[in-house]
Amino acid sequence: MNWTAVAVGIIPSIGVGLVFWFAMRAVVRADRNERQALARQEEADAAAQAAENAQ
Repeated sequence: MNWTAVAVGIIPSIGVGLVFWFAMRAVVRADRNERQALARQEEADAAAQAAENAQ
């Protein structure tokens, strides 16, 4: 068996796996950041509503 043939067979699979991993990591991070932003916005809205009700 030739090691070059093995490398040619394995390297594309590893490359596709890495691309998939980076893409999924970006999606998960974007979702996490969006959830944090929404939570901050909801807290600000609740504080504004409480201040409005206090007047």
